Amino acid sequence: MFTGLIREIATVKSFVGSTLSIKAKLKANLGDSIAINGACLTVVKVHPDGFSVELSPESQKYLVVENYKNEVHIEPAMMMGDRFEGHVVQGHVDAIGTITDIKNLGNSYDIFIKVDKKHIVFIVPKGSITIDGVSLTVNDVNADTFRLTVIPHTMKETLFKKYKKGYKVNIETDMFARYVSHILSHQTKGSSLSWNEVDAINASY
Repeated sequence: MFTGLIREIATVKSFVGSTLSIKAKLKANLGDSIAINGACLTVVKVHPDGFSVELSPESQKYLVVENYKNEVHIEPAMMMGDRFEGHVVQGHVDAIGTITDIKNLGNSYDIFIKVDKKHIVFIVPKGSITIDGVSLTVNDVNADTFRLTVIPHTMKETLFKKYKKGYKVNIETDMFARYVSHILSHQTKGSSLSWNEVDAINASY
């Protein structure tokens, strides 16, 4: 489990076949779970200056693999007793989004992201979402887009400062919204939740 708070911007040394090698300050151990651009991956080799993880064909199918170069966000999995911040993040990327616009508001930035319409039901206004491993709050949701507001600190300390219109990102939608929708869809065929209902259930945890 993760929190969506980036601990380091690491450097990609190589990505050959299914092996991604990372140069990082983080001292990883064999078998550790580390979220890289929001995807939970397992350390398969440790190097003096970093570590390597393996991306299965299934993982690569659901990730923006072209972004696993140059620099990436990393966050080690939470340990028992760690302070919980951000929100509950599994590291299970379930959608790819495309940035359609970035507006500089002076004291913040509005970022608009488009996703496949089938994922919109899991994106809740004022709910949590993970973009390339970064925990953020959704402001508005439309038919196939949603709006986030990013503060200058987040923009400066993450790779968001390099994002532009047309850039693709890994998205993990709200875990509780996915679970509730899945359960109800199997209880009553064709049933669906409104955003307010999903938000109310999410808030009860």
